[in-house]
Amino acid sequence: MKKSFFLFSIVALAIAGGLHGCQQSANGTNNASKEPSGLNTKAVAPYTTDAAWNKYWFDGKAELTSYTLMQNRYGEIHEGTVVNIFVTEDFSKEKQVKLDNSSAAGTDKLPILKFNQSFKFVTGVYPYSLMLSSFQPLDINNYPHAVKITSSVQEWCGMASFQMNLLKGRFNIESRSYFESEGDKDFDLEMVVQEDELWNQIRINPNTLPKGAIKILPGSLYLRLSHKPLEAVNATADLRDENGIMVYIIDMPSLNRKLSFRFEKSFPYKIWGWEDAYPGFDGKILTTTAIRKTDMMLDYWRTHNNEHRILREQLGLPKDTQ
Repeated sequence: MKKSFFLFSIVALAIAGGLHGCQQSANGTNNASKEPSGLNTKAVAPYTTDAAWNKYWFDGKAELTSYTLMQNRYGEIHEGTVVNIFVTEDFSKEKQVKLDNSSAAGTDKLPILKFNQSFKFVTGVYPYSLMLSSFQPLDINNYPHAVKITSSVQEWCGMASFQMNLLKGRFNIESRSYFESEGDKDFDLEMVVQEDELWNQIRINPNTLPKGAIKILPGSLYLRLSHKPLEAVNATADLRDENGIMVYIIDMPSLNRKLSFRFEKSFPYKIWGWEDAYPGFDGKILTTTAIRKTDMMLDYWRTHNNEHRILREQLGLPKDTQ
């Protein structure tokens, strides 16, 4: 796929054998809880993934995709890499962490699709490392929102972090920053669409993506880099078919920001790239772009020895970062 094709108006696992590795659950969504969550006021029939979905996602491996990154920062575009990691695992409803022993969890078990996203880029002499994790229940009928989102930013000025837990019908947020004006904050927000949950929704069933006028909590990494308030904004969302590639566009006028995703029209709905246009500190609008390089299915938690470093080359990643 040519780069120009993407530059349009467009961004496990039950443990078996100890806490040092990850392993995929072999269960689908039939055991998902019917307890209400998200926007629902009462339990409804659970969403059930089909045979093709289960075969792809419950094979004991994760999907890893590498992207070429062109990152908007400090009024310039900085080259880097992104890796998206999707994997199913069993989650604890009560503790909102990955279960160590899902077979003994009973009704506490909540099958989810986990999304990890890792950014690496350099500005001048110093590097940035960003990571996002989003945990979306597979039963999107009863759990239409991610139940947990975490992110962090590390660079030579310091570190910052974000955590959201869906508790009692509200987003419980912990935000930590080394900037005086941001500091340490703990607060609740109303349930709205979350940008950070959209990645998983695309992969579970893109037909469930919100459309039209919406209220959305912008992505936690965007808010951190732009130093915008942690609050929901009004937006419009549109899903289009452009020559067989699906394009999902979110326009956020109050932020002067337009975010768009490109993904496959048919299952498994692989994400080909994204664009994120917004003003930097100087007010100039630049566009962050990510363009897919390659992907593989891999039980990466077992590939941690020196002999496995060749897999980084196969993913098109630098040998010593990401």
